[in-house]
Amino acid sequence: MQPVAAVGGTHTARTTEGLTSSQARNRQDTQTPANTATMREFKSKAFWRAVLAELVGMTLFIFLSITTAIGNSNNAAPDQEVKVALAFGLAIATLAQSLGHISGAHLNPAVTLGMLVSCQISAFKALMYIVAQMLGSALASGIVYGVRPDGNAALGVNALNGVSPGQGVGIELLATFQLVLCVIAVTDKRRRDVTGSAPLAIGLSVCLGHLAAISYTGCGINPARSFGPALIMNDFTNHWVYWVGPMCGGVAAALSYDFLLAPKPEDFPERLKVIVSGPVGDYDVNGAEGPSSLEMSSK
Repeated sequence: MQPVAAVGGTHTARTTEGLTSSQARNRQDTQTPANTATMREFKSKAFWRAVLAELVGMTLFIFLSITTAIGNSNNAAPDQEVKVALAFGLAIATLAQSLGHISGAHLNPAVTLGMLVSCQISAFKALMYIVAQMLGSALASGIVYGVRPDGNAALGVNALNGVSPGQGVGIELLATFQLVLCVIAVTDKRRRDVTGSAPLAIGLSVCLGHLAAISYTGCGINPARSFGPALIMNDFTNHWVYWVGPMCGGVAAALSYDFLLAPKPEDFPERLKVIVSGPVGDYDVNGAEGPSSLEMSSK
């Protein structure tokens, strides 16, 4: 009888172990999809090329735009506002055309947040983009600080001009709203009526925002652009205005477009998964080449 009991006990233990292992596997499968997706992006060469593109693009953008803004001692003249607005707009248009197929050329935390709310990028990608953008802005601001002419103490630090912080938030919010709305609209893959240049349209939107807001807030509409000069000059006076306004404007633009202006509720559950795992086929762990899901071109 003892061998039978031993065999029965062994069978029971094996069965219990089998059930336990199966349950453990099921539990692991249901609890770690976010970690799996994050690791898939983390191991992807294309992902890090996109992050690098944001760093390089932001460095060039801030260098080109800030040197334009501080390069003339007569910055208070009206023609200088037009000059600065054109420089910011042309820089964005050029870099969007150059880097859009690699990273989407966000070059702006407000745009990145808008794309996240629009369920077009993952949360991990958004975080890394914003970090890269801030690093690029700080790096470029440091370079401009080192090469600016003697006697020039400016570095393009944004400051309120005759408006309260609350008014500044409102101006920044609306100026950024039109920018992020333009970005999301011209890159909407469902559209067949956009025949022009998406990078040019986005650059003109940046230019328009500066023409409207530069006299009141210096026109941030880009938290990273405001962060770099403020960090180098150690001047964070009313700096929160240039984060709260643009970020709220980016979120409002994404929600307005996706749920009011051009709603697409049929695929909303699937789009929500993008926040965790990224767009389907967006990255290949082995580094396979393919177009970015947020390429700055009309579809």
